[in-house]
Amino acid sequence: MNPTAMLWTGRVLSGLYVLFMLSASVTPKLMGMPIAEETMKQLGWPPGYVLMIGLIELACVILYVIPRTAIFGGVLTTGLLGGAMATQVRIDNPLFSHILFSLYLGLFMWGGLWLRSPKLRAVFPVLREKGL
Repeated sequence: MNPTAMLWTGRVLSGLYVLFMLSASVTPKLMGMPIAEETMKQLGWPPGYVLMIGLIELACVILYVIPRTAIFGGVLTTGLLGGAMATQVRIDNPLFSHILFSLYLGLFMWGGLWLRSPKLRAVFPVLREKGL
């Protein structure tokens, strides 16, 4: 793939990830929407954690968007998504729709970052075996 196409594909994937996080997760939590508190209650979180989790998610997204801190934001987000996955496992939610959703989101986030960051591609190259 040519570098310009990789960059723009990565930007689009990253932009979609950021829009999803801001609209579906961060905004409901920061605006104190009842759905956020209800969802957290269903997941077994005590009342009062919604704002704090929303702020942590927002910080991760901001770090991910800034080119200098994008990899750090990706690492922090991976931890956040791991916690979300553990929460889903703990309450025995369905595997493919709930438990693995964090994995899908993380792959989308890292895929966008990998495509737009030559430095990350240098650390994690995709190597082609001879004869393939």
